Amino acid sequence: DGDRVLRQAQIIIDFVVGYEATLTIDGIALPVTRLDELSASGGAPEPGAQVELPPTAVYDPGNHVLSFQPQIGALIEEFSQGEHTAVVTYWKTLDGPEKSRTFQWRFITD
Repeated sequence: DGDRVLRQAQIIIDFVVGYEATLTIDGIALPVTRLDELSASGGAPEPGAQVELPPTAVYDPGNHVLSFQPQIGALIEEFSQGEHTAVVTYWKTLDGPEKSRTFQWRFITD
């Protein structure tokens, strides 16, 4: 059985240093935006700085976290009631996506 979550639940995937990933939910490949690409200088945002997040999956290279929050304008605006399948495709940054692996899990929304 999968975890039970709310329809607007955020999905968070923690990584170790040196990995990148993509996220697919219910067969929908979500675009990924790097958090360090959102600041005007192209670097990591200053501590405490407000950053407007796009309606995509977001990779935070400083914390090695990939997350997705269903929201208006996203490919998935909310999770419908029932079972869902998530697949993270991950790889070592040095190896590139050609040597990727996947991890799949299911979750249920009420």
